[in-house]
Amino acid sequence: MKPTPTESKVPLRPGDFNNLAEALDYAAKGVTGCNFYTGKGELYTAVSYEELREQARALARRLQGLGLSRGARVALLADTSPGFIRFFFACQYAGLVPVPIPAFIHLSNRSVYVEQLKALLVICQASVAVAPLDFLPFLAEAAEGLELRFIGSPGDFETLSEDTDELSPLGSGEVAYLQYTSGSTRFPRGVMITQQAVLNNLSGIIRHGLAVRSSDRCVSWLPFYHDMGLVGFVLGPVASQLSTDYLSPRDFAMRPRQWLSLIAKNCATISFSPTFGYDLCTRRVRKEDTAALDLQSWRVAGAGAEMIRHESLADFAKVLKGTGFDANAFMACYGMAECSLAVSFAPVFKGLEIDCVDRDHLSEQHVARVAHDGVVGKTQLSVSSFVNCGKPLPEYEVQIRSERGHELGDRECGTIFLRGPSVMTSYCGDVKATQEVLSSDGWLNTGDVGYRVQGHLFITGRIKDLIIINGRNIWPQDLEYLAEQQPEVRPGDASAFSVSGVDGEELAMMVVQCGEFAGIQGGNLVDRLQGMIREELGINCSIELARPHTLPRTSSGKLSRSRTRQDFLQRRSQLTSDAFEHASLELPHECGATG
Repeated sequence: MKPTPTESKVPLRPGDFNNLAEALDYAAKGVTGCNFYTGKGELYTAVSYEELREQARALARRLQGLGLSRGARVALLADTSPGFIRFFFACQYAGLVPVPIPAFIHLSNRSVYVEQLKALLVICQASVAVAPLDFLPFLAEAAEGLELRFIGSPGDFETLSEDTDELSPLGSGEVAYLQYTSGSTRFPRGVMITQQAVLNNLSGIIRHGLAVRSSDRCVSWLPFYHDMGLVGFVLGPVASQLSTDYLSPRDFAMRPRQWLSLIAKNCATISFSPTFGYDLCTRRVRKEDTAALDLQSWRVAGAGAEMIRHESLADFAKVLKGTGFDANAFMACYGMAECSLAVSFAPVFKGLEIDCVDRDHLSEQHVARVAHDGVVGKTQLSVSSFVNCGKPLPEYEVQIRSERGHELGDRECGTIFLRGPSVMTSYCGDVKATQEVLSSDGWLNTGDVGYRVQGHLFITGRIKDLIIINGRNIWPQDLEYLAEQQPEVRPGDASAFSVSGVDGEELAMMVVQCGEFAGIQGGNLVDRLQGMIREELGINCSIELARPHTLPRTSSGKLSRSRTRQDFLQRRSQLTSDAFEHASLELPHECGATG
């Protein structure tokens, strides 16, 4: 078996289609397609877009035979497989709305997962639900008591008869799919994205963000249920007729070097990852692994989906020294499910641009004043560094607003508001939540905080994650970064948030995962960290140590500060008020051992 070719036989069309079905119709005229690899780097399925179109249309006729109303929701447990992509496009042809749902690999608590599945099925009002055989028992249990027309595995649908009526694909004004948010700050919400919105976004990504060429090839391990995985590396390649090589998230986590091997093997040019993916490669890829890699082809190494830590990407580039990888390939971007996917991109092949600012001035005055080499005038400053996420795609309007809703100028930090044709229509079935973030004139409150410099966006964090101590804004990532600099702590193993003390004042809190979470060594880490935080940020911080792999994460793999806080508050409620007062003010080590 050979992978699909890189060069298609049709001229590149950069997403200028009326709907996703039309995009696949055009891609099917060429020879490109999607390819699926095992964790050992072996190709096990290659499907050209021509074959995908034929299979999707046949499946669409089977779905049509179920007698579903137009726009009915089809819940798809989104494992990394050709079956998911086939069902997704079958829905497009049949006039149905696909709803990707997380397919978790590590199921530590069956009842919790089943409960989450049921909630997601209820929110989207699913009429049909599909799951791989391994997940079908969970789906069947979650669907008990719900009025679904059909539940089954992809194989079960093969037994259905095909309807003979003509297919009627979803039109440009209709909902293309429902995308659940990652749930990093709250329970996931279903984002309603129209065909027009996603295709506008795809066109902007292809033309302006990535400057896609017909010679490009993609590699992705990102989950299909996440917006960057779905829109960026399933729909995007179809809309630009590019071949893509897929590795499952589980296989990437077990063997991250296979991601790099795939890029080298097939001379891929475009691949993205959140920062933690680059961190994982840095820790796990050995020198002997890099000796066999040729990564000269990799022209876009995208970074997004979470706050971008430039230090981690610099470490990644050092590990790949000698492979031909060029750090100029790093491309920072910013986006969210509520905007289909992308909002802004840094320039192609310019590398990362870092803005170093006076941390105290930012916290107290909400202005990102430049810090030159850590010194302004004769005053030594603590410095925060933020990555340039580039200019917004052409059809976006962007405003940075103060707490009172006033538009701010360059380097003034506030909440980011967006308006444009790629913005969602609403959250599914949640009018109140929609009205909270989307104004009647189309402005979306992103909930993200940042500033602009000559039109370029710099993201500083989430408004709900801000820690406010005595009127100062403390960014949780500053606390987490100090923890990650300790030899006992790996990147992504610290989560900071605030809690209310016994007198109602806000107190900084951080949960840190490490192997030595108790005893003298754990105590030394806590003492060291608290001293650094007092020196660097001028605040006290209570620190709780936890065993590895205990911090909660979102469906996309990001640390969830809100859930970490919730877990902490549940533990705190079991303590006496005196014990918590002691833990908050005296910062003892016994507040530590958890898990």
